Amino acid sequence: LLPLKSHLIPLFVPAGFSKQMVEILNKHGIAFSSFDIFSDEEVRQGLKTYSNWPTYPQLYVAGELIGGLDIIKELEASGELDTICPKAQKLEDRLKSLINKAPVMLFMKGSKQMAKCGFSKQIIEIMNNTGVDYETFDILEDEEVRQGLKTFSNWPTYPQLYVKGELVGGVDIVKELKESGELLPVLKGEN
Repeated sequence: LLPLKSHLIPLFVPAGFSKQMVEILNKHGIAFSSFDIFSDEEVRQGLKTYSNWPTYPQLYVAGELIGGLDIIKELEASGELDTICPKAQKLEDRLKSLINKAPVMLFMKGSKQMAKCGFSKQIIEIMNNTGVDYETFDILEDEEVRQGLKTFSNWPTYPQLYVKGELVGGVDIVKELKESGELLPVLKGEN
C-alpha cells in the first residue's frame, strides 16, 4: 500500500453521508484510506472529543480535520477540494515512474540478491556479468504493477528489461543481444 495522507472515517456505512463522501472523493480521484468507526467504540467516541466534531464521516488530510460531508460539498463546489486533498497516482504514471527509476531497470520475480524463478535467475546472471549498474523491481510484491506492466508494455511475461525508459525485452532477447555482442551498447543506451 502507498502511504496516504487523507483519511476518511468511516467507509463501510450503509448509504447516507459516508457513502456520499466516498463518492465525492472517488469522483475527484483522491487518494484515501478509511477506518470503520463501528469496529472500535473507543475510537468512535474518542475521535469526537479529539476533533471537537460530533458527527461522522470526518475527513482528515495530513493529520488535520477538514470536516464532514457539508464542508466537503462546499470545498467541491468552490474547487478547493482538488487542491487540499492528494490525488491517487494513476497506474500509468506510477509505471512510467518505476520504469524510469534507474537508467537500467529490471522487472523480475525476486531481486538481484534472490531470483524467484529460473528466467529471472538467468537474466540476473547475464546482467551481473556486464558490469552495468541496474535496479530491480520484484513484481511478486505488487500485483497492480505485475498485471499493469504487461498491458502497458504489451509484453506478457517477466522478466522485463528497460533502458532509459524503453523496453528492451525479456530473457530471450537479452540472451540474443549478449550472443551478438550488442548487449553492452544497449545497456549503455548507445543503440
